[in-house]
Amino acid sequence: MTETSAPPEVSPARRDFIYYATAGTGAVAAGAATWPLINSMNPSADVAALASIEVDLEGIQVGTRVTVKWQGKPVFIDRRTEAQIALARADDTATDLIDPALDAERAERPEWLVVIGICTHLGCVPLGQDSGDPLGEWEGWYCPCHGSHYDTAGRIRKGPAPRNLDLPPYTFVTDTRLRIG
Repeated sequence: MTETSAPPEVSPARRDFIYYATAGTGAVAAGAATWPLINSMNPSADVAALASIEVDLEGIQVGTRVTVKWQGKPVFIDRRTEAQIALARADDTATDLIDPALDAERAERPEWLVVIGICTHLGCVPLGQDSGDPLGEWEGWYCPCHGSHYDTAGRIRKGPAPRNLDLPPYTFVTDTRLRIG
């Protein structure tokens, strides 16, 4: 009869090393497999490039409105006249405001109003940026899709829109440069 030999004893230190090496290899493989999924959630290069823009305000005359594009959305920049500012401030105490907000809260500098040019009802672009466009009953903007009227501070005054025109995050870098985003 032949003697059966017992398997060789594996030392505990070697067994621990094998466990740790296997676990480490598994962790690296799991990380390598999930990285493409996690990386796909980052914004694309074209979106990241539009995260903030700077606008030169120097050539914009008083009473003129311009439109710039930020993150794929139109942003209305209105260099308001003294009459438009007075009209907006006079309406601060109006009792018929659907979404009450003071003009001073909506315009960092009274002369400049910066709003996202998308109606808060269903996302249409309101009219009022071009000289021939209808301005609505409060001399601001008029949404032709469902008839919302905004005043000279971008506040909703009439129509189905539930809130004022949204304000983008912005700061004045200098007196003539505006950073949006």
